[in-house]
Amino acid sequence: MNRYTKIFIPIVALLILLGCSTRKNAFLNRSFHSFTAKYNVLYNGQLAFEDGIKQLNNNYSDNYWEVLPIEPLKIDELALPGMAASTDNSSEAFTKAEEKAVKAIQKHAMNFYNKERNPQIDDAYLLLGKSRYYSQRFVPALEAFNYVIKNYPNADLIDETKIWQAKTNLRLQNEEMSILSLKAILKNKTLSDKNRFDAHTALAMAYIYSDSIQQVVNHLNKSINISEKFEQSSRNSFILGQLYRHEKKIDSSNYAFQKIILNKKAPFKYQINAEIELAKNIENTGDVKQMVNKLNDLIKNRDNRAYLDKLYYHLGMVYLNNNKIDDAENQFKKSASAKNADRFQKELSYEALGNINFDKGNYVISGSYYDSVLNFSADRNTKRVLKIKRIRKSLDDVILNENLAQTNDSILKLVNMTEADKLTFVNTLIEQIKSDKKNAPKTTDLSSKKFKTKENSTGKWYFYNPEIVKAGIVEFRKKWGNLSLVDNWKINKYSGLVSEISEEVIVKDERLNPDYYLASIPTDKNQIDSIQKVRNEAYYKLGLIYKEQFLRNDLAINRFEKVLSFGENESFYLPAKFHLYRIYSGTNEQKANQLRNQIIEQHPNSLYASLVQKSDKKLDIFDNVNTPEKVYKNIYLLYEDAKYDEVLQQLKEVIPDYSQTELIPKFELLKAFTIGKIEGAASFKNALEFVAVTYPNTEEGKKAIEVINTLKNY
Repeated sequence: MNRYTKIFIPIVALLILLGCSTRKNAFLNRSFHSFTAKYNVLYNGQLAFEDGIKQLNNNYSDNYWEVLPIEPLKIDELALPGMAASTDNSSEAFTKAEEKAVKAIQKHAMNFYNKERNPQIDDAYLLLGKSRYYSQRFVPALEAFNYVIKNYPNADLIDETKIWQAKTNLRLQNEEMSILSLKAILKNKTLSDKNRFDAHTALAMAYIYSDSIQQVVNHLNKSINISEKFEQSSRNSFILGQLYRHEKKIDSSNYAFQKIILNKKAPFKYQINAEIELAKNIENTGDVKQMVNKLNDLIKNRDNRAYLDKLYYHLGMVYLNNNKIDDAENQFKKSASAKNADRFQKELSYEALGNINFDKGNYVISGSYYDSVLNFSADRNTKRVLKIKRIRKSLDDVILNENLAQTNDSILKLVNMTEADKLTFVNTLIEQIKSDKKNAPKTTDLSSKKFKTKENSTGKWYFYNPEIVKAGIVEFRKKWGNLSLVDNWKINKYSGLVSEISEEVIVKDERLNPDYYLASIPTDKNQIDSIQKVRNEAYYKLGLIYKEQFLRNDLAINRFEKVLSFGENESFYLPAKFHLYRIYSGTNEQKANQLRNQIIEQHPNSLYASLVQKSDKKLDIFDNVNTPEKVYKNIYLLYEDAKYDEVLQQLKEVIPDYSQTELIPKFELLKAFTIGKIEGAASFKNALEFVAVTYPNTEEGKKAIEVINTLKNY
């Protein structure tokens, strides 16, 4: 080290020490603190802030089924001073940015005579305010912006700070103040394009708060006209397209989405969703064939794999709205099964599949799809999901009785087979199991697999019902125990008990043993009769449900005709014929008269004969004296006065007259209780059974069933 160096180093050190002071308004001091604040503290703070913005955008998920918010920031709760920042993953980065801004202010501010001499301090306050804003601490953020505007009115970033102040006032629900402030900013003719763009965007946000949609559209358009190079401009165009669609301005909507697609600088997520939005517009108008081809091209493009669930769904909607139901159903299935499909998109696809099958009358399948909607639904309190829950609940009885009817039909079909036919069927089933086992090497537990045949692809055959098969296994083991797979197993039943073979192997062997199935087929006459009764009642209830709840006379006729095919000795034969008569009365008079005559001739003393003989009588339900409600009330007052003979006589007279009204179940239940008072328990039970069988889906029918069950306990 030479003597000049020895002199120079102390001088530099002295200058740095002198420059470190913020109490001296000298050029060296100002330069040092400005330089240090900008390229050290604020530089690191800005990096942390940008990292927070990146994390915030990555964590934010837009719902493209609704109009997008202009600013992609999910507000959880208004944070007041002293409250913790947002717990979002990005909050740590914003906290760091805030700390750096505070450090810059504390260590590098040079305020002399109420004037800041360090030009970086206003930048620090702006960074401080923005960091607090994105941490959702809007009150302290507003304090930072207000401080800059009050103390640094001529700062380089004053316009940007005022825009952020206005946005913060919006978040604090001071939209009127925000609008006035932004309008004043836009009057500045020297405003930069970026600040003018941000001001119009913020004004659009403000007018959304005040429900002025035309003003929202106006300012979004102005922002886009300034520049399309900003990422926010693509978002603004997207929102503009959505708003135009809500206003039924489809051409304007299409134009907005097309601008995004043609903008090479637009983020891909906006471009692909703009293509989808065009499909939404074409669902009601336009060239359908062209849109189908466009969507198919997008589906084939490997770059769009992450959006296949949405593309398949919207292609399905195009088909559905043009009455191509089968094509639509196929696309919805693809959407629901697409890899990495969005949860909400799965929900919508299953809903569409449920609606299609509901309209087709495939209520069991429809119910399964609605179950999937409810399983995937994150919020079960929306109007859409609540409606699905109501529809699904209405399907409970349909699904229960369809399963009972089909399962018991399968059992009875087996029961009526010859022994040779039973064995042939079982052997065919076993061969299929072997084939399925061969084609599915990963499956080791055959008992958990559902096997289906061409004869019954819905899995309703007896042996495809796990509960019935399980019951059969229990009965088999009660009789024979756990047996190994050996010849003459009946003879060796005691010597062949399994001791060393695993449960997994036993299950496999049983599934490949014909006796495993044959032993489960009912042979007891009482058991078979019970199965028949359950089956017949299920078909009858289905007829009523389809007739009264779903207004599907075609399905009701099919189920009632099925009941008639079981023979007139069945308890549901006459009620089913009566309801068929009621259905045909409005559609096929010849068929209705035929059924009416059969009921009168074959069952002249039945209540149903009495009902059909007077069912054509026209009732004047607007007669203030003789309305069904008035008549019922008067008769019920007699019942309360214990005038049971008079009540019964009047009911016998009026019931045929009111057989076509909604009050008929009330009249019949009142009649049953009256009979119970006069004739005793046996007659009471018979009368209740008539109400329960004839009107099972009404409150009166359910009440009758409840009383019958109570009587059984006495």
